[in-house]
Amino acid sequence: MVVDSNKGLAQWLLGMVIATTFCLAYLLVPVYLLVATASFLLIGNQSSFLFALPMLLSMSTKPRASDMALRLCRPMLNYFDYEEIFMDETIRTKSSSSSSSCSNNQNKQYIFAAQPHGVLSFVGMCSAALHPEDTIRVPTAAASIVLKTPLLKHVMGIFNLIDASATSLKRHFKNGGSVVIYIGGIAELFKTSRTEERLYLRNRKGFIKLALTEGVDIVPVYLFGNSSVLSVLTQGPLVALSRKVQASLTIFWGKFCLPIPRDEKLLYVVGKPMGLPHILNPTQDDIDKWHEKYCIEVRKIYEAYQEKLPMYKHKKLFID
Repeated sequence: MVVDSNKGLAQWLLGMVIATTFCLAYLLVPVYLLVATASFLLIGNQSSFLFALPMLLSMSTKPRASDMALRLCRPMLNYFDYEEIFMDETIRTKSSSSSSSCSNNQNKQYIFAAQPHGVLSFVGMCSAALHPEDTIRVPTAAASIVLKTPLLKHVMGIFNLIDASATSLKRHFKNGGSVVIYIGGIAELFKTSRTEERLYLRNRKGFIKLALTEGVDIVPVYLFGNSSVLSVLTQGPLVALSRKVQASLTIFWGKFCLPIPRDEKLLYVVGKPMGLPHILNPTQDDIDKWHEKYCIEVRKIYEAYQEKLPMYKHKKLFID
């Protein structure tokens, strides 16, 4: 097969533009919201109203997952040299209930427990772009503030987000669904580093308790590259504010010290279901036992596949 180098370059450039657009949204939307709100409240003329109109329209409408928008993000797969590995083919589509070849698991529900968080989960975005039908079926849990922030909720809403609160997740499970959860959350964002891999996991046990009580199995998912394509400011008042509101309000950068993600290889690895039992009232020992098993599985995945990425060959994993 003859490869059109011009087409390849065009896809690479388009992928860079799309990835950078998501970065700019996270950096510029908060600034726009502050300026638009101040202008609308303090000046109150027609120009300030028109300036604030996108914000007002976004406030009055709900975000929607979009199959078409996800497909339009596919050039990012070229830009990042994206690859994925499924250690268990029976959950290749993220939702066993959608796979006719898996009759034994047709009603099984999963928490796809993903790490690391990174500044922006470009590994998760690439997976969504490659498998939009699965993303529409299996939502990703996000902090409430992301779902309530005008404009940002619509930009990220194409990835089918739901509230990460326990109440929301329990309601989702009662409806028979599976979900993707980023275990480390915003706290893990500030552990992002190009020299070492640090997960915020030791004190994150709520997802284990939730899985046990709801009768939902857990599948560990490792997102190689999330912590290397962007660097983040880890000190200062913005860091404290980000932790408080559970949203990324800090400064980050990539290529050329600009908000352009580095075009490094990304690898999405989906582990095997852990086989958690259904325990209505799990003890702390039950939770600790399965949490330790989870940490062991995460480390196994990391050590098994880190050699596939140049940035990770000598990057040691720490579970904090």
